[in-house]
Amino acid sequence: MKRFLVLTSLLCLSLASTFAARGDKPNIIYILCDDLGYGDVKCLNPEGKIATPHMDRLAKEGMAFTDAHSGSSVCTPTRYGVMTGRYAWRTKLQRGVLGGLSPRLIEDGRMTVADLLKGKGYATACVGKWHMGMDWVRTGEVSELSIETPSQVKNVDYTKPITNGPQSVGFDTYFGISASLDMVPYCFIENDKVTGNPTETMKLVMNAVEGKNEFTREGPATPGFRGEDVLPAFTQRAVKIIGEKAAAAQKGNPFFIYMPLNSPHTPILPSEKWQGKSGISLYADFVMETDDAIGQIMRATEEAGIADNTLIIVTSDNGCSPSANYPKLATFGHNPSGVMRGHKADIYDGGHRVPFIVRWPAKVKADQKSAQLLCLTDFMATAAEIVGEKLPDTAAEDSFSFLPALLGESGKAMRQSVIHHTINGSFALREGDWKLELCAGSGGWSDPRPGSPGEKGLPDTQLYNMVSDIGEKNNLQAEKPELVAKMTAELEKIVADGRSTPGAAQKNAVEVELRKPTPQVKPKKKK
Repeated sequence: MKRFLVLTSLLCLSLASTFAARGDKPNIIYILCDDLGYGDVKCLNPEGKIATPHMDRLAKEGMAFTDAHSGSSVCTPTRYGVMTGRYAWRTKLQRGVLGGLSPRLIEDGRMTVADLLKGKGYATACVGKWHMGMDWVRTGEVSELSIETPSQVKNVDYTKPITNGPQSVGFDTYFGISASLDMVPYCFIENDKVTGNPTETMKLVMNAVEGKNEFTREGPATPGFRGEDVLPAFTQRAVKIIGEKAAAAQKGNPFFIYMPLNSPHTPILPSEKWQGKSGISLYADFVMETDDAIGQIMRATEEAGIADNTLIIVTSDNGCSPSANYPKLATFGHNPSGVMRGHKADIYDGGHRVPFIVRWPAKVKADQKSAQLLCLTDFMATAAEIVGEKLPDTAAEDSFSFLPALLGESGKAMRQSVIHHTINGSFALREGDWKLELCAGSGGWSDPRPGSPGEKGLPDTQLYNMVSDIGEKNNLQAEKPELVAKMTAELEKIVADGRSTPGAAQKNAVEVELRKPTPQVKPKKKK
């Protein structure tokens, strides 16, 4: 395995040098949807009942990956992996997510994909939900690695500039919100300042029509701020940047836009004009509005005359949340997880197998599907190969380039395995057809939940064949102890080495425990 990885790494470096020498650096737009399920995209789930014409067209004009996975089954760790090419469980964040006031998770001196591209002449912009921490001016205690308590939201001076935000990790400009829209503060941020002082105290309705009695966390808000306006604002800003950068891009000065959306995550707040469009539910409406936002980005590149050499990637930070109301969707014959078990937060594939669609007309042949194993951490190595940059050993330790797959190169895929991680810190290793899970239940919010009666008495290890049993129903751990032992040893080595790619061993920020006692993680309420 090691010899193969070294040889393929050298091959890809050669390919990268040749590729970059052609002067074909594309514009790159990376759209990260929030809680969009694999089964929510019609071209990936023909049985789905939500119309997604723009994502379907993107796939028709490019390539759809059918075995792509987020780095975690929840958002903050996945976003860290997208930006750094490193599994987030190597950091101090061992479970859960950050809050809207948490300090920056990305370590000082760690290279990001924005740093990489900016160093190769790209104009870089981030538009959307950050949720990787930024340093507000504090007047008191604020949680380091958890969502803030009601008293802590008052311990911030919102009139002062923010430090260690997106501009500190390679982005020229930033417009967005600090975290999910169910977390304070409720305000837009432009570069390092809020666009309006959050002087009001408010909480957003979690669902504009359904379940009006449930609300987000109460906290400071800019007067007039509405959750329904956030996705349109992100879309308008990204379209504006594309228009502004198009002329320079046509002259060989490319741009990179990282666009992490707030949708279709809770609060489920589609714009008024989208409410009722699906005929199913507000969640389905929000998915359709998200698809329309993607369509607007596609059209902006086309109208600017730069679509041919613009690489657009559309994916999701994890599986769909149970807040989407799976039972109601099921009455219409729709399952956001498709044929897979589980949902957001889980070790099962419904928690982390995500849509991954790429269009790049100049290089990627149309109407292709790839079953290559892929992780969202792979973006950084792919970007490096595109621009001909050799990554140092201290960067992108868990990132494998999928450029050969995009270009139709024959041969064995570089990524041979991927590690999955849940909200409570449970681990799994996927290798080939097999998936080893080091927990008795879901490790998340679906049954059997950690610490629940349904989990008691179950084996502490699960093993599934993901080809014959994609629904993860038949646990084979007792029948294949040798395979369990082999995969466990491989997982332990990847953790201990501080990397899964070839290169010098690196240190994890903390000691990583593959099996650790974890308290019950309560699921979000279903509407």
